[in-house]
Amino acid sequence: MYVIVDNRELVTTVYSNGFEKVGISALGLDAASFSDWIRSAADADLFAVDAFFIGNCDQRARWPRQIRVQGSTAPIIALTEAMSLDETLELFAAGVDDVVRKPVHVAELQARVGAIHRRAVASTRVESADVAMLKVFFDGRDPEVHGAVLALPRRERRILEYLARNVGRRVSKTQIFNNVYGVLSEDVDENVIESHISKLRKKLKSAAGIDLIDSRRYLGYTLTADA
Repeated sequence: MYVIVDNRELVTTVYSNGFEKVGISALGLDAASFSDWIRSAADADLFAVDAFFIGNCDQRARWPRQIRVQGSTAPIIALTEAMSLDETLELFAAGVDDVVRKPVHVAELQARVGAIHRRAVASTRVESADVAMLKVFFDGRDPEVHGAVLALPRRERRILEYLARNVGRRVSKTQIFNNVYGVLSEDVDENVIESHISKLRKKLKSAAGIDLIDSRRYLGYTLTADA
């Protein structure tokens, strides 16, 4: 989920709708509502936030610190209409991860969020994830089930890697498609993801003895970490 903060309802509506169209749930809030939300949000709600976009609102330089105090490590991107060196330096000093001038397409914002996530992964050197009896690598290697290598085609491996990076979150077919094929891909139907996941589930179940991917109609997919 993306959270967009701006005192103008038109701005939050436009970006929320734009993200929804590409399969990413979004929450648009004004400064006062965001202040109440960030202080009272449950840990599960904060964990579900993939990025914060801070637009025009009062005292927005204070929000990055508040977000971090609440325990979220999600990327924070400031959206501004008139770039100035002083404002940009102030925002970076406040703790934002990027400053972007509006108008900006949602595809670019997605790309920027992805870049920040990749840098974070590289800096912490996270090379694999353990989910139940499954070990998923993020360096191109095939996964292991019960310690044995499970050879997978490239697309299925990338889907599994994406699910492993989002353990605890339910991701939609569109989100998986955008991650595997690219958000601007137009020559492939996103329904191909259903075929990929069907084949992946069968292979994982055969190797593990249980179904490791939970699928919910209209809600999406998640790895079952407590299998």
